[in-house]
Amino acid sequence: MTGKQYNITQGEYAIADEPGAMISTILGSCVATCLWDPDRHIGGMNHILVAQTSVGGVACDFAGVNAMELLINAMVRRGADRNNLRAKVFGGAKMVRGLSDIGHLNGLFALGFLEREGIPCLGQSLGGTSARHIRFFPAEGRAMQKTVESAPELKPILKPASPQKNDVELF
Repeated sequence: MTGKQYNITQGEYAIADEPGAMISTILGSCVATCLWDPDRHIGGMNHILVAQTSVGGVACDFAGVNAMELLINAMVRRGADRNNLRAKVFGGAKMVRGLSDIGHLNGLFALGFLEREGIPCLGQSLGGTSARHIRFFPAEGRAMQKTVESAPELKPILKPASPQKNDVELF
């Protein structure tokens, strides 16, 4: 049975309870948390990039906490039981060499949030250097991942022709 398809990008989330519904996203250093209630067949996925800040010397993840709570609250409003949620987490790749590893921090945030909230994480695929295409079937709690390899660097085949000189000059 084929159901409705939802595509989400950074900062978004989607929930569904229809049989066959699928939520998909493409991840680099961002993290997607897939949550579902196996008894009520309601699930959802978010796509977050945590911008860590500090308040009074204490690290705070306001954006990440907000994204997780938005997803959980939307699922609870649809009928999910917060105490029965299960999770799978994907993403957190190191996409750019030489820069900070924000992907690692995103993964740590997601796993830490789930642990603090008592939500069991039944599967994870975090880190590495490849982007990921995630497909999540929320009513079943089933997820599929496909890694997206980097595109090869393109090299010019022909040398550009040098400009011809003439009597007219523009600008």
